[in-house]
Amino acid sequence: MSAAQWRRAMNTRGDAARPAPPLRAVSAPAAAPPAHGDLPLWMQRLWRRLSLRHVLVALFVLAYPAVASPFFTYQIGAQSLALGLVALSLTFLGGYGGMVSLAQMTIAGMAGYMVAIFGSSSATTISLGWPWGLAVVAALLVATVFATLVGWLSVRTEGIYTIMITLAIGVATFYLTQQNYSLFNGFQGFSKVFAPTVLGVDFREPLPFYCLVLACALLGYGFVKWLARAPFGVALQGIRDNPRRMESLGFHVTAHRVAAYALAGFMAAVGGVLLVWYNNRISPGSINTGAMINILIIAVLGGMRHPIGPFVGAIAFVLLQNFAIDLVDRERFNLVIGGVFLAIVLFSPDGLLGLWAALRARLGPRSGHFSNPRRQK
Repeated sequence: MSAAQWRRAMNTRGDAARPAPPLRAVSAPAAAPPAHGDLPLWMQRLWRRLSLRHVLVALFVLAYPAVASPFFTYQIGAQSLALGLVALSLTFLGGYGGMVSLAQMTIAGMAGYMVAIFGSSSATTISLGWPWGLAVVAALLVATVFATLVGWLSVRTEGIYTIMITLAIGVATFYLTQQNYSLFNGFQGFSKVFAPTVLGVDFREPLPFYCLVLACALLGYGFVKWLARAPFGVALQGIRDNPRRMESLGFHVTAHRVAAYALAGFMAAVGGVLLVWYNNRISPGSINTGAMINILIIAVLGGMRHPIGPFVGAIAFVLLQNFAIDLVDRERFNLVIGGVFLAIVLFSPDGLLGLWAALRARLGPRSGHFSNPRRQK
């Protein structure tokens, strides 16, 4: 029952001697819209979690292609979202599971290689030429299994040892793809790996590809937000804080961590498929040590504690990558990225979102001080 219906029911009471009519006797008009309480439970939860910043961000990303040029839509927007999705997998592992993996770009590259091998590419003697849908499903499956194996090897260590194991796996995979010609085509890799055309929509065009990457990024963000509140996500955060206590409560710590690697690997694999369609090629240079470190930089720049942080860090990284060469030489781009990364780590361990939160906390008490007269006394 809405507030207006309640007031109409209360106004019909008359004097105190006459009893009030039962509430069930008041019927809503046929054309009245459903009240907030009449909505399904999942819609009520979604409505309560939405805020003004969510609406503004949604409007911005939807209206971005209408005001941006094809270069900014494809080169900046689509690339940032694809890299942010790969970095989101690292944020999920590090922020919610306490496991920092440097192999997320390797997993994404494995998915890209599998798309080229199972699908179509310039290397016709190696590529199998499967339909794009079947090739993508097979690529995601292989990359997820590979991520599960990486997790199975890594979860038995902690801290710096986990980082070193995942780094060793990434470097070994890089040299394997560079030196193997029968399956990975050596240092040349695969080119002409194009995005498909579905129902007359060519995803090689900037606007359709941007919409595709945006849909995948929104699904990944929503999945992490939902998983963080699910029983598995709550247990994973408990394992991050105190694994011994969670094990004493009956939780299988190793199984939860391996499952987290598998879920994060699936997200990284989706980002890898999008990246190989974005670049139209895949080669060992796409998964070298620099690419692995870039994903870590993107995650730390945005903030490891927030699911939106990887996308913020990816936008900053791509903007620097495209426009820093106007200020410095192309060979000194890594110096610029290193300086920005060092400044963020020193002044805000929580990344750019941490700077924004600190600014809001500094300005908030001042605004509340002048708006609340009791605090002035």
